[in-house]
Amino acid sequence: MGYEVDFFSHVVNLLIILVGLLLILTILIQRGKGGGLVGAFGGAGGSSPFGSKAGDTFTRITLLMALAWVLLIFGQIWLVKKDTRKNTGKSTASLTEDVRPL
Repeated sequence: MGYEVDFFSHVVNLLIILVGLLLILTILIQRGKGGGLVGAFGGAGGSSPFGSKAGDTFTRITLLMALAWVLLIFGQIWLVKKDTRKNTGKSTASLTEDVRPL
């Protein structure tokens, strides 16, 4: 009696992890008030290693990656609900009826 998971759910999980890691790295590269990660390792905190317009570009990239990450999370929730319905043979509404109050 195993729980069957759609293959696409594993792919979405991998994408969530990869986009999350890229998002972390993109945020750490950006120059903030304290100079960003470059300043923490003794680099010039006032200058960007990627040019003067890199701040605007990294901000856009960060926002797009954050949006993609959130949309992937929504997609994963939808896939989990679909897998749960498939494995239990119940609708989402009937799943909540099985929960007993404490």
